[in-house]
Amino acid sequence: MTPSTTVRSPLRLYGRDDELATLEKLLALLRRGDGGALVLAAPPGLGRTALLRTAAEAHRDRGPVLYATAAPAERAVPCSGLGALLGVGPAGASPAAPRTGITPAALARRLREFADGGPLLVCVDDAHAWDAASRAALAFAARGPGTGSRIAFLLSVADGTAFAGLPTLHLAPLDEGAASVLLDRLTAGTEGLDAVVRAEILREAGGNPGLLAGISGRLTPDQLAGRTPLPWPLSGGEAVLAAHAEGIDDLPDRTRTLLLLAAAAQEHEPEGAGADALLLLRAGTRGGLPRAFLDRALSDGTGTGGMLQRAGSRVHFGHRLAARAVLHHAPWARRSAAHELLATLLTESGDRSGPDDVPARDVPGLPDVPDARTARITAATPALPLAALVQRACAASGPDAALAAGLEAAAVAPFAHAARSAALARAALLSSGPALRAARFAAAAEQARLAGDPPLARSLLARTGPRTADTAPAPVDSATTPDVPATDPAPGLAPYVHGMLALRSGPVADAHEVLLAAAALLAPHDHRRALDALLGAAEAAWAAGDALGYLDALKRLARTPAGEGLEHYRAGMSAVLEGRTAEGHIRLRRCLALAGDPGDPAALLRAGVAALALGDIAAACRAGTRALAAVRTAGPDALLPQALEHLAYAELRAGRHARARAHALEGLHAARRTGQPNSSAHLHAVLALAASVEGPAEVCAAHEEAALSGAGPHGLAQAATLATWARARADLAAGRPGQAAARLAPLVKAGPGRGHFATRTLAVPCWVEAAVLSGREPGESRELHAAVDEFASWAARAADPGAPAQLARCRALLASASEADARYAEALAHHERAGGDFEQARTQLLYGQWLRRRRRTREARGPLRDALVGFQRCSARVWADRAAGELRAAGEPAGAGTGPAGDPLAMLTPQQQRIARCVAEGATNREVALRLSLSPRTVDHHLRNVFAALAIRSRTELARLLSP
Repeated sequence: MTPSTTVRSPLRLYGRDDELATLEKLLALLRRGDGGALVLAAPPGLGRTALLRTAAEAHRDRGPVLYATAAPAERAVPCSGLGALLGVGPAGASPAAPRTGITPAALARRLREFADGGPLLVCVDDAHAWDAASRAALAFAARGPGTGSRIAFLLSVADGTAFAGLPTLHLAPLDEGAASVLLDRLTAGTEGLDAVVRAEILREAGGNPGLLAGISGRLTPDQLAGRTPLPWPLSGGEAVLAAHAEGIDDLPDRTRTLLLLAAAAQEHEPEGAGADALLLLRAGTRGGLPRAFLDRALSDGTGTGGMLQRAGSRVHFGHRLAARAVLHHAPWARRSAAHELLATLLTESGDRSGPDDVPARDVPGLPDVPDARTARITAATPALPLAALVQRACAASGPDAALAAGLEAAAVAPFAHAARSAALARAALLSSGPALRAARFAAAAEQARLAGDPPLARSLLARTGPRTADTAPAPVDSATTPDVPATDPAPGLAPYVHGMLALRSGPVADAHEVLLAAAALLAPHDHRRALDALLGAAEAAWAAGDALGYLDALKRLARTPAGEGLEHYRAGMSAVLEGRTAEGHIRLRRCLALAGDPGDPAALLRAGVAALALGDIAAACRAGTRALAAVRTAGPDALLPQALEHLAYAELRAGRHARARAHALEGLHAARRTGQPNSSAHLHAVLALAASVEGPAEVCAAHEEAALSGAGPHGLAQAATLATWARARADLAAGRPGQAAARLAPLVKAGPGRGHFATRTLAVPCWVEAAVLSGREPGESRELHAAVDEFASWAARAADPGAPAQLARCRALLASASEADARYAEALAHHERAGGDFEQARTQLLYGQWLRRRRRTREARGPLRDALVGFQRCSARVWADRAAGELRAAGEPAGAGTGPAGDPLAMLTPQQQRIARCVAEGATNREVALRLSLSPRTVDHHLRNVFAALAIRSRTELARLLSP
């Protein structure tokens, strides 16, 4: 008996540092004389064999290795020494038929004899495939080694149940970073890996190294570089799928039939949605499966080998590749019959015809496949449910023009965008002409984008191929070739979808150029999408702070006929940016008046933009609310983050900070769910602005950093400007005017590199305040006065009721001592007319500070007291703390007059009072954090200050203090 020589892995193990460290610990213990055992559990393709071989190779020079594996072809056991110890026959013999058999005790004894005192490593790959007796003997031997045994066992299994009780390491799929590095290694000889192709390979592989290697190895250099379309579906994972399908043939016929029906039922559902349990119950009954078996299998997976799981009304496979493995493993006739049965049932459900107890026909477990001509005629009937058409398409054995046309015709509203995308993708697969196939894939990509699934949209776009003039399809005779149109059916559609995806998740400068090009291609034949492309290009330029690019897109829009409301919007925004303010305001007000269709969320969002340009904040909030309601009612899902962002920003301008924060948080979740990082950056900026009012400062800083990290790479000048303004405002609240002025100066000063053209003016009052409070540098007064003059010009044109008050406050800050009183009085008078607690309290705070610094402390207390109450009323916690500090400096306790007589919490801030009462009721820090939308760390910080202020040391004392 001699130790085996392991095969070296051709690739290093990416993303497995933790697993390799665990193996190294096992080998280190073995070298020190301590035995042990470890089970590596993972589905096929995740690299458990590679880890096993790596461990064997690492130990080979230090001691003997016994290595055995099960061959995938017949599950035989080629052995090197270990097979003889187990009593299993030579290579090629079935593990289920031991030659002589061996008791567990005898195996343990033989292993000790073979080790002969040396460090022995026993590696068994695919140990779950061995027969029960051999597994029992192996498990007994693996549990036996301990201190001084000098034998270690390393077993790999498909799941951890085969060797329950032994230490088990479950392998997870590779994370995105490791998978990407591995893909680079696998395609190292390729001339440029296209970004879309890369994303599609990574998405399809799902972190499975085996799939990653198989898929990338099947693609041609032109496909990897994006010069030719990708196949659908991607091939190369057959070995992994076959491994997942191992053991299916050993299952009972009824179990295999149910698994096939469950896998087929998922074909018309979005990825990860599973299958409808009721549909499977009807399909199983129609297929002749016993009702008792179906009830058990569809309730808890009983009788399916653990492959099916129930979640509510849906049935899922335990592993994402299991359904694909079942379909790949099934003979085509049975697979096609399963799809036809499901199509029949879905059709009956759609028109309420046909009983559920029609007997099955002669194919075992499934009815016969209907006549192909009947299927084509049925598919072309618009009344059929879309899901039924998709199932019929899955049953098709090749291109079918009639069935593809039926799918395309049916993929319209009111079906969901995800369902329409799936139908159009199937229609593309049934198309024989390359141009029509590409057009249908592009249409499917557009529906996937609207459904909020950018990865799927990019995957579908990868099937369209490059769209260049030299590769345009030649004209053909559509009468003789009905599946191929006489001209390219959708020039510009693919770049349009590319551009709209980039608008939400890529560099907006790229989106701007791609959408302009797409609009030119779409204009002759697709008027609606051409308009949308130009509006998208304008939005991209706006986000980038490119005023000239924005105006250029609007001028191109003028050459494309549009509705009256859109034309007023275009002309009004152009006039405002070109300095023709009066004309622009007239057109924008007409745009607002015409934005009455509640079913057009895009028009309502434009109305909100028009209202903000006018300074009509109330109208902007109304338009944003209506747009959000329209999106919630009718979609599309992809527009939800934008609707929430527009509404949250309008609410910020209106001083409704808590509402803005709530809507922005929801928008952030929606942006993450729908894969829109650019929207996430904008929403982080909105949340930073809200936190600069409500606090704490750490939250504002976190949102600012998140906004800038997304805005920088993608050129989002507007998000960067808003986030920086928010951080500066938080610095002001914390009493750091110098830092605030340093942040704001590059944004508001004249010259290149300044802030966004439409939002930088809003930050001028903060910069003036910060610069004055920090002490003006020599020569800075001229710049401050110039900025205030620019703000005055904007305030005169805008309808924002708060602008005159902020302008007067700026002039008060810059005024001489003899004029400041009158300027502050003017500002406060404007605030009284305009409303808005936060900005009014800021002016009162500045006025009180100015009075106190001139030793007019008695006069200062009034404005400071009003400022404190105003900040408390709008939950501006950090600003309330600052006002309380100024009030104390003016000789009045911050709590005086703010609470009932004898209230022990009167000296605390409103936030501290809320936290103290929650804690006194028995809430934990985490519960308080959830209740008040804070972090546990913030709660702990405030609670420590509460204890110090009240001179107590425990929660019990606090509860006793507040007890009635």
